[in-house]
Amino acid sequence: MNALMIKALAFAAVLIIATIAVVTSLDIDIFADSVNAITMGGAIAVATITASVAVKYVNQMKTDTAAGPLAEDNWDGIGEYENELPSGWAYSFLAVFLWSMWYGLIGYPVNAYSQIGEYNEDVLAYNAKFEAIHKNADEATLKEMGESIFLVQCQQCHGVTGDGLSGKAQDFTARMSKEQVLDVIKNGQNQLGYPMGAMPAGMAQGADAEAIAEYVAGGMKGEQPAAFAACGSCHGMDGKGNNGMSPNLVSYDAALMNHVVQNGKKGMIGKMPSFKTLITPVQEKALTVYIQSLSN
Repeated sequence: MNALMIKALAFAAVLIIATIAVVTSLDIDIFADSVNAITMGGAIAVATITASVAVKYVNQMKTDTAAGPLAEDNWDGIGEYENELPSGWAYSFLAVFLWSMWYGLIGYPVNAYSQIGEYNEDVLAYNAKFEAIHKNADEATLKEMGESIFLVQCQQCHGVTGDGLSGKAQDFTARMSKEQVLDVIKNGQNQLGYPMGAMPAGMAQGADAEAIAEYVAGGMKGEQPAAFAACGSCHGMDGKGNNGMSPNLVSYDAALMNHVVQNGKKGMIGKMPSFKTLITPVQEKALTVYIQSLSN
């Protein structure tokens, strides 16, 4: 064993000892978790292999001379030998590839601790605490809470006042415009997942469609057009959605808000995503109270 090898092995030993010292100072039980043990074993193996390979090739460089056929191409007289890839490199690459596949598909501890899992648990615990505190909140509190949620989550598309930014998104100061009603009559609707199912296209045409649209957009006040009977079978003759079986055409009731929050909805700006995992039931209730206040 020459001096160089002794120095390399000493360096590897220092790396291993330093790694163990750092892990020990962090109060981590290496052998209590398989991932920690594998990681520590890998660190020791890397230090040992690095030192051994470095010594081997440094010694080899002292005695070896270049040999083998040269490639045809050269750069300013500098050529390249057509030597095959060292087998150690190829086996190392294959071993790393196989290990990465095993770790990514099988070995990764999906059921063990993770920062994402800890965060999700904290969020669920906080939401449960929040729900318990505000489960009996009065209307004033809900409205104030709903306004905060609206300004954070909704006003970017619906505008600070909820007017829908000149028709680009739903205008909460009214239930539906005449143009919206005509569009639904013409194209049907199947976005919100109501028990009644999809509304087919072409339920009314021409003057009948115009009369229905004006009646609904006007808040269903005045004389009800005869053609509205086609709508009343699902929405109810009062237009309030048959107790949640279909969309309420008169107001933003809790059922309508729930279906929109759960399913999202496509508008002119784009598709509003589902918020079902982003707000709690109390927050949804608060948002409903606030949006109802915008149209009053």
